[in-house]
Amino acid sequence: MLKELNQVIDYIEDHLTNDLSMEKVAEYAEVSDYHFRKIFFYLAGLTLNEYIRNRKMSEANKELLNGKAVTDIAFKYGYQSVDGFTRAFKKWSGVLPSDVSKKGLSKTYPKLSFIITVKGGTTMEWRIEEKPAFYLAGVSKRVPMQFEGVNNEIVKLAESITDEQKEEMHALQDIAPYEIVNASYEADANFLQEDGDLTHLIGVLTTKKEVSDRLQSVHVEACTWAVFPNEGPFPSTLQETMAKTYSEWLPASDYEVINAPSFSFTKVDPDKEGYAYSEVWLPVKKR
Repeated sequence: MLKELNQVIDYIEDHLTNDLSMEKVAEYAEVSDYHFRKIFFYLAGLTLNEYIRNRKMSEANKELLNGKAVTDIAFKYGYQSVDGFTRAFKKWSGVLPSDVSKKGLSKTYPKLSFIITVKGGTTMEWRIEEKPAFYLAGVSKRVPMQFEGVNNEIVKLAESITDEQKEEMHALQDIAPYEIVNASYEADANFLQEDGDLTHLIGVLTTKKEVSDRLQSVHVEACTWAVFPNEGPFPSTLQETMAKTYSEWLPASDYEVINAPSFSFTKVDPDKEGYAYSEVWLPVKKR
């Protein structure tokens, strides 16, 4: 997929002045737009929308330095008015387009290139599991997307769980893994924007549809799951594993992620402070 990613970058470069939708880019990559957005986000550290905008502004900056008219540049890169382009350019660069041409001020954003980096020969343990449809039953709330450190909003959610909710979740739990899981889904704009919230649920897997009004229930269709066991300092090892599933495993595998909740569970080692065994469950399909 590394070669394919670089081919997509070339495709974007060739179409910067066209109506470049996410769907067209994903279609060229021959994967779902959801899968491509998530892979790109984890590999590049920014969304595909943000990358395309950066490249357009960078190329516009070059043309401003060469003395091309702002009006021509604005329409070339898809803006319906000079005012719209001016606002976007100032937000991106911190200066007005006129400052670039008059004072020679400049900001650039180079074209991306994906390469393989070998880091100490670390291997990833994983397995594939087929699972019938089930429900996630538990407590949930919208929380900020966060990829490092402790998410305080998730901590607050965990602390809010009552004994009655715990008892009901325990009674509902009837499908593996028989653990309290942390599930994430419904990310804002499906990674089309740079930040935002997602829904986080703490609960169990169950085949039972009905739950009391103390809990929320989310249906998950039957699908294939890529499972990644990991063990080490918590939560850093778990978060590193989550990141590596997108940045290393998926690009090299024959699978793509699908738009369904992903989840994980953690078992803290009572003999080792801050140490835990975890599993990350990622919904996938064959490419």
